[in-house]
Amino acid sequence: MGLRSARGPILLSLMLSIFLIAIDSTILSTAVPTITRELGGFDQFAWLFSVYMLAQAASVPVYGKLADTFGRRPIMFVGIGVFLAGSVLCALAGGMTWLIVFRAIQGIGAGAIMPTSLTIAGDIYTVRERATAQGYIATVWAVASVAGPTLGGVFAQFISWRWIFWVNIPIGLFALWLLWRTYHESFERRRRRIDYAGSVLLTGALVLLVLGVLEGGSAWGWLSWPSAAVFGIGILALVAFVVVEQRAEDPVLPMRLLRRPIVVSSSLASLLVGVVMIGLVSFVPSFLEGSADAVPIVSGLAVATLTLGWPITGALAGRFYLRIGFRATALIGASVTVVGAALVAVFSLAPSVPLTALGCFVVGLGLGLVANPTLIAAQSSVEQHERGVVSGTNSLTRSIGSALGVAVFGAIANAIIAAGGGESPTTVQQGSTAVFGGVIVAAAVLVVACVGIPRVPIADEPRRA
Repeated sequence: MGLRSARGPILLSLMLSIFLIAIDSTILSTAVPTITRELGGFDQFAWLFSVYMLAQAASVPVYGKLADTFGRRPIMFVGIGVFLAGSVLCALAGGMTWLIVFRAIQGIGAGAIMPTSLTIAGDIYTVRERATAQGYIATVWAVASVAGPTLGGVFAQFISWRWIFWVNIPIGLFALWLLWRTYHESFERRRRRIDYAGSVLLTGALVLLVLGVLEGGSAWGWLSWPSAAVFGIGILALVAFVVVEQRAEDPVLPMRLLRRPIVVSSSLASLLVGVVMIGLVSFVPSFLEGSADAVPIVSGLAVATLTLGWPITGALAGRFYLRIGFRATALIGASVTVVGAALVAVFSLAPSVPLTALGCFVVGLGLGLVANPTLIAAQSSVEQHERGVVSGTNSLTRSIGSALGVAVFGAIANAIIAAGGGESPTTVQQGSTAVFGGVIVAAAVLVVACVGIPRVPIADEPRRA
């Protein structure tokens, strides 16, 4: 089970691949104020996160289906390659609009990396072995939680924010090389048709809904005809997607899987994890820099406590669910998340870096007991040929949660800042407090979602390479 075992090199390649996503989720947030000062467009900064999550969300189900069709290995190669191409373009971006566009390309690559990595882990490790493998993967988030915000702050404050993207290149190339050398899967390819209609409808629906939330009350009024048109067409596209998926020969998101309680409850939990996480990761740095005069490095370390708490309990989650089950473990985590979110909101009334960091750390402890157990429970309920779709669905819902979360929270913050006369320490504090209140609501709903997780027996299945 260690890195020196027969499967160790494969595990290391997965850890490096996941590290790309883990560090990308923390390194950018600390540099947002610096980026907006250089490129302008403070009111657009939410797009840096939402467009990435949106592209990731739209591509995840496609990659999940492709991984079940052509194998995991080629999809990982494509994902890492696209992610690195997007990183280079982001580093060369000359304006906020271009940076947002190139972040979308990064998101398309990320849509393959995370779910396919988790699917490979599900293929080569049994349920009980995954409890140990979690500890190794959790170290990736632990390292990224410290390295990401620290590097982001250093680059933004002393060198250039563009190095936030350049640093991905050597990591990604090494991950590609190691994966090529070590992972040779035994996979029975199945001839399947790609559900292009479903993919286009899902992408269009998500784009329109996020666009409506982000631009409503800013580019146009909430009750205006553009708002009605965007939301109306988005909802119609979502309904059409459901209809098409029910009739598709090989749907990108099989509706029959969504009739399984474990898949529905775990996906809902994943969506809410995305909402809670993005609400803190994307707004805590701007809150501390705008209201407490924190420098980028300090604000980065404050939000890093969230991603530091996550792997601590993530490494222990396997022991928990092996003893008390998936649902009980997730419920404990969700309850801790509510406590942490409440601490962040209360502490925001009197801005303090240490106290905000403490609240983020508690939230991270809670999320670590929710994310992996719910995913593994869902993976354990399906056969190998469906595991890619289930892993993809889990990542899809988390990305949707993150995309919609940052859109809703961004709209709330921008509305409060605009009503207060523009950006100032007072309005930034007020807008951030409102966002953190929304995080509490999402964490409370997460508890309800975890209550609905059915009992899943823990049984080992044959190991597959």
